[in-house]
Amino acid sequence: MDMRWRRPAEGEIEGHFINYADLIWEEDALQVLKEARHASRELMFSLSLEQWDYAYQEGKWTIKEVWQHILDSERIFAYRALRIARNDQTPLPGFEQDDYILPSKARERSVAGIIHEYDAVREATITLFEYMPAEALEHTGTASNKKLSARALAFIIAGHERHHIRGLRENYGVK
Repeated sequence: MDMRWRRPAEGEIEGHFINYADLIWEEDALQVLKEARHASRELMFSLSLEQWDYAYQEGKWTIKEVWQHILDSERIFAYRALRIARNDQTPLPGFEQDDYILPSKARERSVAGIIHEYDAVREATITLFEYMPAEALEHTGTASNKKLSARALAFIIAGHERHHIRGLRENYGVK
């Protein structure tokens, strides 16, 4: 195993972000991101058009909106990783996930467009981490008032996606 991708150590991750990182039991977050790309695409292609527009309860997101949230969050987390890896010590703000959904107009998007965007975002994330210098992965910064390393953000991205896929299976009946 590439030691650059060891699990985040104490002091590299704080707060609610730990919950996402803890969903990744594998040691190599970069490999998880690569493998999840294929599994997620398979899951997306298995859904009917009706399923994509389904929300399991009034006021809950549709599956299109869940995927849009995964995409928006991955972009934000990757941006944070870039800033932290480059040793930018400016505290990075949090974001309110619900405020992003309505303006995204995810319900109006095509499934093909969402899948295409997923491919592009994941490829950019993988490329960012793949070519990040080992010492940059160790850098820490502050995001949402929590201390994070660039490495921890790779685990957070992978765990955040895993969290929402679990939710799709449990709440939306996705197989």
